[in-house]
Amino acid sequence: MTALYPAGTARPATEAGPAGPVTGPAPTTELTTELITDEEAFAALAPAWGRLFRRCAAATPFQSHAWLHSWWLSYGRRGRLRLLVVRAGPELVAVAPLMLVRRPWPALVPLGGAISDYTDVLLDDTDDGRVAGALTEALAVAARTALVDFREVRPGGAVERVYDRWPGPRRTVGDSLCLELPAVPMEELIARLPSGKSGQRVRAKLRRLAALGVRRRTVDPEEVDAALGRLLELHRLQWQGRKVTDEHLRSRFREHLVRAAGRMVRSGNAVVTEFLVDGEVLGVDLTLLSGSMAGGYLYGAHPCLRERKADVAVMLLEACAEHSGDGQRGTLSLLRGDEPYKHHWRPERVVNRRLLMARRRTAPLLTAALGDATARQRGRELLHRWRERGGGQSAGGAEVRPKRAAR
Repeated sequence: MTALYPAGTARPATEAGPAGPVTGPAPTTELTTELITDEEAFAALAPAWGRLFRRCAAATPFQSHAWLHSWWLSYGRRGRLRLLVVRAGPELVAVAPLMLVRRPWPALVPLGGAISDYTDVLLDDTDDGRVAGALTEALAVAARTALVDFREVRPGGAVERVYDRWPGPRRTVGDSLCLELPAVPMEELIARLPSGKSGQRVRAKLRRLAALGVRRRTVDPEEVDAALGRLLELHRLQWQGRKVTDEHLRSRFREHLVRAAGRMVRSGNAVVTEFLVDGEVLGVDLTLLSGSMAGGYLYGAHPCLRERKADVAVMLLEACAEHSGDGQRGTLSLLRGDEPYKHHWRPERVVNRRLLMARRRTAPLLTAALGDATARQRGRELLHRWRERGGGQSAGGAEVRPKRAAR
């Protein structure tokens, strides 16, 4: 763990989070920045990280310490960890969770990888600009000969405050599409539908679920490990004989998901729901939570539910809405993907952003990344046109990351 430099002061931060009021640093406290490369030091940050997480309104569940530390244990590579932290006295006021990659060019990229729908930094909401400035300076020092490449940044992300202050070349390009609904109860979601007939169909599907005897229960923290084991087995079963995302079948993904979700359930940042018929678990859903967002991340459903004409999408959305429609969260995210069934609910289209930042000496890396992003976008457009002409399977016929229905 290497201290970089003191960097001014920070003003107080106070915000109520899931665990109660959280108070920030005093106005005259000196800021210090550190570059952390040690895994044990990463683990030890959990309590302070959690307090900062609750003071950052832009944070999504994918910026929680539980998610990122677990991801690192499953996917990180020794010697590549690069955590930039800013403290005001002993209190954490900013974190940039990064790792160094060598290919296709040297870059600092966020932890979380392809299995995370959003990436970002954490910045105290009460910052007057000094903390963001200190983090920007530290990031510029840490980047040196590497590009800074933030994929999948939700509009309004905290890292935009770093991007706005970046002293060197920078560019923004579009990334994945996410669809979002307001975090309101199911009845209000039904009221958003484009016609009365649409609402009647959804209510008929809800009545069908009730007639089948589908009952849901929230899993207690001590039962999460076993419930997620059932989720992954049902997920495998529901895609049996069809193209599935290989990563979801690997042990490292299972270990990450179980490890992260257990901690997140205990901290109020995740909910695991089981769906039972006659006492048998036929479906399991994992919904991730932050102060401003809820998002259904992964589910498993036994094929017999669809054979019995149960609408699994409605079943899952109703459960997710129960945990998001409490007036505390603004967004119910359907996460990445543009599946037709999502559009039935009239969601808002929100395109994630890719923020690229370089030093003067690394400007050629920025040019290369922009060229690669353009080529990938053209490829996606060609694939979309091919699918529109009937060349590919629908979301119901194959699992295609990063779509929500594909998880």
